[in-house]
Amino acid sequence: MNAVTPMEIDTGVSALPLHGGPDAGGVPLHDFSTNSNACGPCPQALRSVQAADASRYPDPAYTALRAQLAGLHAVDPGRIVLAGSASEFIHRATAWAARHGATCVAVPAHSYGDYAHAAQAWGLQVLRAAPGGLRPAAGLHWACEPSSPLGQVDPALALWHAQGCGAGALQVLDCAYAPLRLDGHPTHAPPSAWQLWTPNKALGLTGVRAAYAIAPAHETPRRIAALQGMAPSWPVGAHGVAMLTAWAQPAVQQWLQHSLDTLREWKSAQQALCTALGWRVVPGSLANYVVAQWPFAHAEQSERVLHELRAQGIKLRDCNSFGLPGHVRLGVLAPAAQQALARAVHDVQRAAATMPDPSNP
Repeated sequence: MNAVTPMEIDTGVSALPLHGGPDAGGVPLHDFSTNSNACGPCPQALRSVQAADASRYPDPAYTALRAQLAGLHAVDPGRIVLAGSASEFIHRATAWAARHGATCVAVPAHSYGDYAHAAQAWGLQVLRAAPGGLRPAAGLHWACEPSSPLGQVDPALALWHAQGCGAGALQVLDCAYAPLRLDGHPTHAPPSAWQLWTPNKALGLTGVRAAYAIAPAHETPRRIAALQGMAPSWPVGAHGVAMLTAWAQPAVQQWLQHSLDTLREWKSAQQALCTALGWRVVPGSLANYVVAQWPFAHAEQSERVLHELRAQGIKLRDCNSFGLPGHVRLGVLAPAAQQALARAVHDVQRAAATMPDPSNP
């Protein structure tokens, strides 16, 4: 068995997980802080959501929807578990693990904050792998490929493919960005893992909250039912049903594939822009976002620059909460937004050149 690399144990619980997107200042004019598909919203999916009949409850068993999603993935409908959102499923899976005796949760070195937040809410230890390291034995294991925030290959998947899953444990592959992978290669889920899908990012409809999980083929109906049974009634409303129904349609999948070609062009230009600004782009991103190290390394200075950019309608995602201080994540946006970013950064950097360095009083 492979040796486990040193792990970092998280302890405290954050009161409010950090996310990109609109904030107290409203909707940013140019929002680089989320990873939503900037080619969206997908017209077909948007029409479906707008036409949803919100005057009635959905089928509580989601019979037709589960059959359509199962057809998209070529699996049995009994393996489809609906969720209110990815975050809802993360918290539900964590609760399931806690109820079944888990004492710790293994997460990637840099990852979406809700994995740790949910674990800490249940009093579970969070074991964070060293970059590129392997995960230890745990009751619940999370992986994400392309990873967040770096968009890279998750090293846990090779281990899962080789060793499977321990008895009673739960492995979950977060496929949030798999549809937005731009390198032309699919993410391959290990047979031992659950898959968590959140199409709203790929469709450019992040305001619609709906997701689904696919149980591995070997999973027992009893365990699947137990995870389903921990959800509230009707976890997905009429608009979420409409979005997921559209997601399963060939025309929507074709639109997505066409959008990836556009995103590749925009990403190349955006990476070049970051380099021209003097930022170091972290290599290896497979998806529609990049992380860059910028010259504002001191936390106070970085926060000030982010605030000033936000005042000009530009929002970036600070990566300090991901364990990457001095870095920002940028979702790929259209050329007009990139030009606005360049202008705003030049203005802010000129102003920053006259500021005192907080690290050198």
